[in-house]
Amino acid sequence: MRDTGSLPARLALYAAVLVGAAIMLFPFLWTVITSITPEGSLADGPTLVVDDPTLGAYRTLVDALPIWRIVLNSLGVAIVSTALQLVTGSMAAYGFARLKFPLKNVVFGFYLATLMVPLQVLVVPLFIEMKTLNLQDTYFALLAPTIASAFGVFLLRQAVTAVPLELDEAATIDGAGHLRIFTTIVLPLIRPALATVAVFAFMGSWNSFLWPLVVIRSPEFMTLPLGLSTLQGQFTTQWDVVMAGSVVSIVPIAVVYLLAQRHIIAGVAHTGIK
Repeated sequence: MRDTGSLPARLALYAAVLVGAAIMLFPFLWTVITSITPEGSLADGPTLVVDDPTLGAYRTLVDALPIWRIVLNSLGVAIVSTALQLVTGSMAAYGFARLKFPLKNVVFGFYLATLMVPLQVLVVPLFIEMKTLNLQDTYFALLAPTIASAFGVFLLRQAVTAVPLELDEAATIDGAGHLRIFTTIVLPLIRPALATVAVFAFMGSWNSFLWPLVVIRSPEFMTLPLGLSTLQGQFTTQWDVVMAGSVVSIVPIAVVYLLAQRHIIAGVAHTGIK
């Protein structure tokens, strides 16, 4: 039986956990409170108690931006980007984990090396490529850099490697090929890793700012981070409106994480530290 320690030790542990949780949640609470604080009250300084809460900032946000079109743009791009990364990442992971071909480890090493190349280095050549193909200011331009993810391939390869080879051999004896083994055996067994990659991919696409800023010009293709940046003026900023937009941007990420948190923990525990 596990020793849980003395009562004071447990109380101290619970207190530390509560303090840590409060510190983590405080910025989100502050954002929500600021978004419902009247603009005039913000000049009095920060507060956690709102005397006259209002949703005026959200109405101003809807009037200032085509917020629902922007949210749908971000949501559509994030969903398609996530789906593409899951397809390309899982197929590449299966190839690196199960197939034999010359210089496999060398190729995988070079593939992982791309993780050390920041997006800022790639922005100019990517933009030139989109401009040459006359694809700038399109949804495809937003999706192009996110079709594949080296991190996703790495994490999924670790998961595929953990699947016993005996299952593949038994399926091969029954006449199954690589496609059937991949779809009916491997994919169901790596669902926690797939969920982990999906959440990271969704968050990366949803929060992306630099690439949309470079490649998008038309308001109808604008994503949420790009739209929220227009709320900050050169001399004055309506912080209640900015925080209202931040709340709108936080909600989808929070929902996705809450729905997939169990799979994320399992995926990282069983694959990320292998």
